[in-house]
Amino acid sequence: MPLSVHPSVADVAIIAYPDEVMGEKCCAVVVPASGSAVTLQEPAEHLRAVAVASVTLPERLVLATELPRNPVGKPMRRDLRAELLDTEG
Repeated sequence: MPLSVHPSVADVAIIAYPDEVMGEKCCAVVVPASGSAVTLQEPAEHLRAVAVASVTLPERLVLATELPRNPVGKPMRRDLRAELLDTEG
């Protein structure tokens, strides 16, 4: 069961970000469902409940109003990652 079926999540993209120890870690970019507040704990608990490997659980959460998409409708993860890295540095 992907994170996109969680009732508090309207849309989601998982992106990688650099980590000195692991190489990369996961970040969930979430568009909350109307009237919902999402915390990092909710997606992690949902994914643990469906037996997702702990190494792939998101360790960061970024809330967004919408996800950028390409003409085919896929999330533009490269753009999301660039935005995440720009806010860090």
